[in-house]
Amino acid sequence: MGHNRPDSRRKRDKSAERKARKAEKRRLREEEEARQVAELSVYSATDNPFHDANLGQQFRWHKKLEKDKKQGLSISESQRRDAIRRQEAKEELERLNKRRAEREVEQQLREEEEIRMQRLAESEQMADWLAKDDDFQLEQERRRAGIRLKEKRAKAVDFLVLNLKYVNPTDEIDDGLGIDEVGLEIDLDEPYTILENLTLEQTEELHDDIEKYLTLEQSETNIDFWTNMMVVCKDWLEKLKSNRDRNLDATAAVQNDVSAILNGKSLEQLSQLQRSIQAKLGSGEPIDVDYWESLLKNLLVWKSKVKLKNLHEVVVRNRLEQLRKLQRDEALLAQEELLAGVTKTVSKSWGGDIRAEAVEVVSEVLPEKEVAEVYERSMSPELIDIRRLPYDDRQIRIVSEKEDLETLLTLRRNVAASRFVPKQIAPTPEVQDSTMENGPPDLDDEALFRAEAEKELDEEEELFNLEEIIANPTTYNWEDKYRPRKPRYFNRVHTGYEWNKYNQTHYDPDNPPPKVVQGYKFNIFYPDLIDKSKAPTYKIIKEPGNDETVLLYFTAGPPYEDIAFRIVNRDWEYSHKRGFRSSFDRGCLSVWVNFRRNFYRK
Repeated sequence: MGHNRPDSRRKRDKSAERKARKAEKRRLREEEEARQVAELSVYSATDNPFHDANLGQQFRWHKKLEKDKKQGLSISESQRRDAIRRQEAKEELERLNKRRAEREVEQQLREEEEIRMQRLAESEQMADWLAKDDDFQLEQERRRAGIRLKEKRAKAVDFLVLNLKYVNPTDEIDDGLGIDEVGLEIDLDEPYTILENLTLEQTEELHDDIEKYLTLEQSETNIDFWTNMMVVCKDWLEKLKSNRDRNLDATAAVQNDVSAILNGKSLEQLSQLQRSIQAKLGSGEPIDVDYWESLLKNLLVWKSKVKLKNLHEVVVRNRLEQLRKLQRDEALLAQEELLAGVTKTVSKSWGGDIRAEAVEVVSEVLPEKEVAEVYERSMSPELIDIRRLPYDDRQIRIVSEKEDLETLLTLRRNVAASRFVPKQIAPTPEVQDSTMENGPPDLDDEALFRAEAEKELDEEEELFNLEEIIANPTTYNWEDKYRPRKPRYFNRVHTGYEWNKYNQTHYDPDNPPPKVVQGYKFNIFYPDLIDKSKAPTYKIIKEPGNDETVLLYFTAGPPYEDIAFRIVNRDWEYSHKRGFRSSFDRGCLSVWVNFRRNFYRK
């Protein structure tokens, strides 16, 4: 009995150990299955939309197991079917993950392509902005050049800009340069000759200006012009610097030799000579390399000069065409002035229907198409017997119709071949048209003239109305003082913030609302008024269809022309306490005004 107890105890221990091992294996298997299920699932126990903390554990469907047992399926068969379903689910999940990964890659590629296209569009837009900015800067540089030319303070580059103006002339009166008034009065030589009168500092300044125009220009012709000028300017700048440090006689001798070789050659000949020199330098023959390289360098400068000279010929032709156009315009203007003068003379000299008489005079000056009429002998003058004429009349030379026509053609050829000089219209002070108490100021002179003209001439008297042109006419200081002109002015506009309810709601002092116009200060100067007893006046003119702005119109009288400014259409404060001022003192008209502010209360 004593030996059986230990054996039974050992058996119980082995059975317990066996059960524990089986339980451990079962637990490990369940954990493995749970891990596999967790790998197949996209969610975890801590992160799932079901808020299930046991999501990682295997779910056992007891009712299904009971159903399978009733159908006669063993546990192994049920596990095999579950394994097949899990494998299919795993493969399906892998396919879904693969498709999702492909969609993400495609989405990323689409986003990258959209970003690339957006950057490309922004780059194109930025290029357009930069091009527009360059055009604006170029236009401003040309306008500055025009202003300096008009004000007689031009720089060297301004004359080059004037050359380019006539390379491609436009039909417009003013192309934005503002130099049409002085462009035809300035003599233009070859562009590179301007360097001969410049100092070292002025040449360096011209070099910088040419670089600026090269960066802004977009026209091929203009870029070629500035490039050639840059080549010539650099060469001239190097000569000035070398002449400052070296022997002038030796440098002049070398330049004379080079000029003797290159002078008088055309662009094609210079290009052929350039190819010959380059071939000689690349042949490897024993030659004076320094000499040929120096000659090649000077040859490039001479090519640029020849190109500029050819371009200057185009400038001269276009400028001549502009002069001819100006001649035609001034001829038409002179014809209109002549017709106006004739009409005015007839209206002053005769009474009755002035308009009808003016039409008759104009029709005489500019005859319309003639209508052929039947010739009648009675309409021709009778033939005069020369023997009955006085002795003095018989001594007058008789000119035939052919000789008269030849003389007329010769005079016309002389006029056509002569150089055109634009007519300078002398400034005349503006005369008031208002009627005075004693009538217009020229009626007395007209009455005296008529009274003298109606007197009969004596036997020994003749008309003498041949006025000579004074070679050196006297100039008066008041000529410029009383010429018609716009008055000078110095105006200010007052702007500020309006803190109404809307602005107080949507803005603050750190982010203020847009400024609005709150008033104006006009200071207009009339120091040379002829009639100082009448002060200048102003009036407000409203334009139909425009409620935002009005015209403030100032009138003073001769010699000043009227002037107007466009201002905001708002009610004025006419109280002096509110800053209103309207006075004319010591030749200055001051009109200060503030706009009325409206306050609304509930």
